[in-house]
Amino acid sequence: MNRTAIRENTFKLIYSNEIQKEIDEEQIEIFIEANSIEGEEQIGYIKNSFYGIQKNIEEIKELIEKNLKEKWTIQRISKIDVSILKLAIYEILYSEVPYKVAINEAIELAKKYGDDNSKKFINGILASIVKEKDIS
Repeated sequence: MNRTAIRENTFKLIYSNEIQKEIDEEQIEIFIEANSIEGEEQIGYIKNSFYGIQKNIEEIKELIEKNLKEKWTIQRISKIDVSILKLAIYEILYSEVPYKVAINEAIELAKKYGDDNSKKFINGILASIVKEKDIS
């Protein structure tokens, strides 16, 4: 399974958490087994990303909120878009994934799972965050 497929599965787990509000270790193990995810690297990536997002959720949400248009809140964004943003922001700020790769992969997920405006919306938010954090 390549990194893009692993990232897509990670997104699905994050999205499940958005819907269910809380996922425990047992549910993560069931998710990994149900999706035939094997290998320490793949499982490690999924778990590290999921738990890393949980650990840094306040800063991640704050960055999303801060970069929304006036009078918009995170609650108005689709759960799919929020899930993609959380994963991409985590990758940009807390992992060793180059920001251009994280943004490109987020846009690909948005094309596949989001609505017609998702890719433009996600690209705009992520570009603002990269500029604000002066990441290069």
